[in-house]
Amino acid sequence: MGRDSEAKRLGVKIHDGQETDAGNVIVKQRGSKYLPGDNVRKGGDDTLYASKEGVVKFRSKTKTRFDGKTRKVKVVDVVQED
Repeated sequence: MGRDSEAKRLGVKIHDGQETDAGNVIVKQRGSKYLPGDNVRKGGDDTLYASKEGVVKFRSKTKTRFDGKTRKVKVVDVVQED
């Protein structure tokens, strides 16, 4: 009865292969579902921003935790065009 919270509009905003300018939001997220890679910065609310202009690329990477277990993570890069 009128008690639902407003949607937060999370998710990927600029997809793989699309061009972006510096400062544009690439992913709005809670937690670290996507990690920042080359030319990408993470804001205080875990949002990923492009730090330089270029083309967005997503890749998978295997990361080792402190206890020796591994997990797959998604990394977001901004690749500069030549």
